[in-house]
Amino acid sequence: MVGKNNPNPPEVPVNPKHKDSFFTKLFSEPQKILTLYNAISHSRYSLDTPIEITTLENVLFNDRYNDLSFVVDGKLVVLIEHQSKINANMPLRLLLYFGRVCEKIIKEEEIYATNLVQIPHPEFIVLYNGTQDCPDEQILKLSDAFARLPEGHKPSGNLELSVRVLNINKGHNADIAEKSVELSGYVEVVSEIRKNQESGMTLKEALAQAVRDCASRGILPEFLRKHGSEVMSMLSAEFNFDTCMAVQRAEGRAEGRAEGEARGEARERKKAKADKLATAKELLADGFSVEKTAKYSKLPLAEVQALVKK
Repeated sequence: MVGKNNPNPPEVPVNPKHKDSFFTKLFSEPQKILTLYNAISHSRYSLDTPIEITTLENVLFNDRYNDLSFVVDGKLVVLIEHQSKINANMPLRLLLYFGRVCEKIIKEEEIYATNLVQIPHPEFIVLYNGTQDCPDEQILKLSDAFARLPEGHKPSGNLELSVRVLNINKGHNADIAEKSVELSGYVEVVSEIRKNQESGMTLKEALAQAVRDCASRGILPEFLRKHGSEVMSMLSAEFNFDTCMAVQRAEGRAEGRAEGEARGEARERKKAKADKLATAKELLADGFSVEKTAKYSKLPLAEVQALVKK
């Protein structure tokens, strides 16, 4: 239990096979999902409105279960919590996701029957709480990925999929967050963790302090006290996931640069330098210290410090 009576919760090992994220655990009940959807869509569904959960495992993000899919009132809604950079391929991934869900909710014999099969209207929403600059709301479209046709050729068919991306970081879309106790609490917990990290705390310290402070201030008190240890494990896995991915990208680039430089090709050396700078900028944006950025990007410390000044 995490709260006033237990200021020092035990360290919880991260389970890499854990499927739930803090987001999906928090919104695991139909009533809370409806409250969240009402806040986002400005709808007024009563909390006893029937919904069908259609969430698929490990489709959008490997080993990260941070999406909710459900059918309500003839609509198939896919909600995604996303901390990393917004992926321009999200519309394509959600197109594939929609196909998988249709396979799940429609009987095979119905597809091959002559009668028209009714399918729910799809609606795709990404709740972004990453560290990159992002407008309050933006729309990603599948058509942006379509290859350019030769001059004079026009497409003969139409296919579009739009994804609504909402920035839910603290200070953004406050009118939406305040309509859902769980969403506003979620935003506050994530904000507190990042604030603690910026003050110099380790991730473990930042998580524990954020959970303690939020519970004591009445932010998701029942949820945090009931699922304290589990929440710590989930949050640790989520925050470590993004860090590990950044390091892996840095290491992969470093290996590619080493091979190019070994061949002694000037073009490869120039590209290697550009990759180092790109890696350094990415790591700095992800919150890495100047020292760690220099280590993983293989850039001199002075050059990384110069990037910070810029």
